[in-house]
Amino acid sequence: MILEIAQEEHPALRTRGRRISKVDKQIRGLAADMIETMRAAEGIGLAAQQVGLPVQLFVLDVPPMKDRPSRMRVAGKAVDFQEHMPLVLLNPEIQPFGKPHLESEGCLSFPGLRGEVLRPLSVRVKARALDEIVVEFEADGLLARAIQHEFDHLQGILFIDRLAPEDRDELPKEVRRIIRPLPPAVS
Repeated sequence: MILEIAQEEHPALRTRGRRISKVDKQIRGLAADMIETMRAAEGIGLAAQQVGLPVQLFVLDVPPMKDRPSRMRVAGKAVDFQEHMPLVLLNPEIQPFGKPHLESEGCLSFPGLRGEVLRPLSVRVKARALDEIVVEFEADGLLARAIQHEFDHLQGILFIDRLAPEDRDELPKEVRRIIRPLPPAVS
């Protein structure tokens, strides 16, 4: 089922997600609906906050892109990240690392809006999957950026909060009003 995507001022977007203690039929259904919603909206990631539910869950479906390559390593060994898509992560813990990189981001909760966000190129992830197994991996490139963007949502942080001051000035007035300025997400 395609869910409604929360827009701009929806209170769930600013709510830190609760940990998921049990993976049940409801959580599995939510994840499936979020994947369907993300794909219908032509996104590469979607957090539960974006469908009005403040829980620690996000989904990803990052495509292979020559100009924005992604990589994944499990136990230090390179794996084909596409074999893991779509990816559902519950209660994730992340540790960004590597050289900070400025790149354009958008968000399904802010249709048509893009801005340059400084984020580390890589991230270490530890999370639960839908089968309740703990997964650990490292990611680089667009996949790492998408993970950091969706993780921010789980903390009630929006990509507009991480924009440089000069980029914030270019945003529509109604969007500038809801910004909570943060330092860049660099390690």
